Amino acid sequence: MTFAIVTCSGISNVGKLTTQAATMLMQRKPGQYLWMHAKQSAAMLETEIGVADELIVIDGCKDCCATKKLSSSRIAPHHHIIATELGIEKKGMGEVQYDEIEKVVHAIMKIGSQQE
Repeated sequence: MTFAIVTCSGISNVGKLTTQAATMLMQRKPGQYLWMHAKQSAAMLETEIGVADELIVIDGCKDCCATKKLSSSRIAPHHHIIATELGIEKKGMGEVQYDEIEKVVHAIMKIGSQQE
């Protein structure tokens, strides 16, 4: 099963965290996860997501930048994760911590293991 991941476009620590978690998953599970950044156009996202079996949207906070971007397309996510709802504090331009990346990675992998 292939999962498409669309991550937040924010510049805060939790926005950057979503991208780092997605890229880490692509390294750990090559071919199982495809990553797209919410900064891409809705049309480009639709095209790239189309090859995946399921879509996971990862937002950094309740602003839900990635979800808002997808709302202008015809694509609805199968799964939605918000980093701050996993207990990760939004700290403006603060540095991303490794344990925070791992927390998001594990949340995504849990979805993947439930679908297999």
